[in-house]
Amino acid sequence: MDSAFPSRQRYTLSHASGATETPLIEQTIGDFFAGMAQRQPQREALVSRHQGRRYTYAELHREVRRLASALLGLGLQKGDRIGIWSHNNAEWVLMQLATAQVGLVLVNINPAYRVAELEYALTKVGCKALVTMAQFKTSDYLGMLRELAPELNRCLPGKLAAKRLPDLRAVVWIDVAGQGEEQPGMLRFSELMQRGNPEDAQVDAVAAGLKNTDPINIQFTSGTTGFPKGATLTHRNILNNGFFIGECMRLTPEDRLCIPVPLYHCFGMVLGNLACFTHGSAIVYPNDGFDPLTVLETVQAERCTGLHGVPTMFIAELDHPRFKKFDMGTLRTGIMAGSPCPTEVMKRVVGEMHLSQITIAYGMTETSPVSCQSSVDTPLEKRVSTVGQVQPHLEVKIVDPETGSTVPVGTSGELCTRGYSVMHGYWGDEAKTREAIDAEGFMHTGDLATMDEDGYVNIVGRIKDMVIRGGENLYPREIEEFLYRHPLVQDVQVVGVPDERLGEELCAWIIAKPGTAPTEDDIRAFCKGQIAHYKVPRYIRFVAEFPMTVTGKIQKFKIREAMKDELGLREAKTA
Repeated sequence: MDSAFPSRQRYTLSHASGATETPLIEQTIGDFFAGMAQRQPQREALVSRHQGRRYTYAELHREVRRLASALLGLGLQKGDRIGIWSHNNAEWVLMQLATAQVGLVLVNINPAYRVAELEYALTKVGCKALVTMAQFKTSDYLGMLRELAPELNRCLPGKLAAKRLPDLRAVVWIDVAGQGEEQPGMLRFSELMQRGNPEDAQVDAVAAGLKNTDPINIQFTSGTTGFPKGATLTHRNILNNGFFIGECMRLTPEDRLCIPVPLYHCFGMVLGNLACFTHGSAIVYPNDGFDPLTVLETVQAERCTGLHGVPTMFIAELDHPRFKKFDMGTLRTGIMAGSPCPTEVMKRVVGEMHLSQITIAYGMTETSPVSCQSSVDTPLEKRVSTVGQVQPHLEVKIVDPETGSTVPVGTSGELCTRGYSVMHGYWGDEAKTREAIDAEGFMHTGDLATMDEDGYVNIVGRIKDMVIRGGENLYPREIEEFLYRHPLVQDVQVVGVPDERLGEELCAWIIAKPGTAPTEDDIRAFCKGQIAHYKVPRYIRFVAEFPMTVTGKIQKFKIREAMKDELGLREAKTA
């Protein structure tokens, strides 16, 4: 396949449009998946290693229809919201496809959420049903639900009427083939499946009335600056994004993609599941939660050709004591995304994991999520220094945050995206939607970026991450990339902390490579004469880990808060 990205066009302004030769898919997810299952019924579609389950495309399609029938049997109707609160498993992907089949809106709920966050999510979008794991490690999901809805103890399954969850009617828990004690007021997933009929004519009747512009998925933004917002996405949003992501990776029915990233996030369900399903590839889940050893075991045992991950995942795999004992020779492609991809890590992934055609993807939940991606043809130096070029059928531009005007190439500004991928809106929040999407239809990302004359985009930080030290604009990403080159540094994060004299100062948190013990003086000596003095972090701390979300996004605001507390710093006063 020829690259679907802009040709050798030269840009002077930071504005680029993607290719349009390959048309957009104008089907619903249900119709598209049915067609794929009909074309290649016997090919493997899904392997859930930790559950010991395998499905061909025909088998998965049949079970999806069975579940869709069962969901309609619960009294759910097109447009109703149904939550899923679970780590990775076969039930998750069955829910993803079955809800799309009959027009139910799947609400992805972060497995890290606790009682108050769950209550907020379920009530914000009015979930009528919830499918949940029973437990995971120390998380007792059913216990949290009973705390929130004690009425479960005395209601019939599907007949819940809870004071704190007024919309919720049915709770389904994911069991293991009928094992485990009965749960009062709740239905087993295995029992729900038995209620369904793959030949149910009602499934086809509902599907016939769906449009590909119907909302099909709600994902909550991280909420680091307030209450999470429910980004609402359509069939058209995520099916096309999955397709073009797979095109970048050159996926075919011969590919087998290992997906250790969480499904509740776009990385798992779009860059993983939908990229595979739109190309007839096989999905392979190594485990319910991330574990580097099971990833390595799975890649070897299943002869995976692709592997997804955030940088911290790839680091954990590369640095695992048994890494060299596994055969990674089948690997070819995959995606590294979720947070900035360190150059040195990328070089190791290509060299030691055989991922010569790994790509970098950039996006946000509100844009389905990918706006820019490198392709397998992108030169390595561009793959490690940029997030690629604009995706097909999309536009990106970089604007001055103050004036809104498009900036010249090489100048930093806010990255904005327009096209099929822009969300339907924030659920029940028109004001926030209008703040994010301007009158011309551009989604304002809040990310600082630059574009070069070939249209390659480089993310230099968040508008809120940019550090202003004595009038100098400093970009933490640039300093992090430099410090990654230190031979004793495994990972590093740079933030700004308050300073009464200069407004802000730089602080670096560093994870040292195993078995090493660098000092602050080592780091400063490494910087001397190599970067400007004002870019050398004033505060350097060595830590065992960074605060992060379960998807691997570093929570820099927590680093900043921790340093303010440790040093007794206060925000500098502004006029």
